[in-house]
Amino acid sequence: MSDFADIDILLVEDNPIDAEMALRALKKSFLNKVFWVQDGVEALDFIRCTGSYESRPHQLPKLVLLDMKMPRLDGFSVLREMKSAEATRSIPVVMMSSSSQDRDLAKAYQLGVNGYAVKPIHFSELVKALESVGMYWLRVNLVPPPLIAEFAA
Repeated sequence: MSDFADIDILLVEDNPIDAEMALRALKKSFLNKVFWVQDGVEALDFIRCTGSYESRPHQLPKLVLLDMKMPRLDGFSVLREMKSAEATRSIPVVMMSSSSQDRDLAKAYQLGVNGYAVKPIHFSELVKALESVGMYWLRVNLVPPPLIAEFAA
């Protein structure tokens, strides 16, 4: 997607196969205003409109689907940055991970994650899971209007 306007979902996923499955699942669920980045550094650049995204309009995604284990900067670090900044604190973040370990789940919630889902293995299950996540966070849940302030790290 080259158009950065009206991004609903920021997908942060380092595995191209998992990302492709997620993008297909979201499109199948008519949640197709999705932008994919491959690691935590790129995610924060996208959100902050810095680096290769500095010319992107200053519009925050309505939902972040965040992988936990990524190169350069992991999902916990991205989550910590987002939830510590006033401008991005209210963006719902759902951690999508292959880990169902109690310590990972506890850490994610301690850092302020809004939801945590274990990635299903089968595509049909992934479609159902992402449809549920997307529908709830984009169509049912109400969030405050975006803050005018710039992202403050």
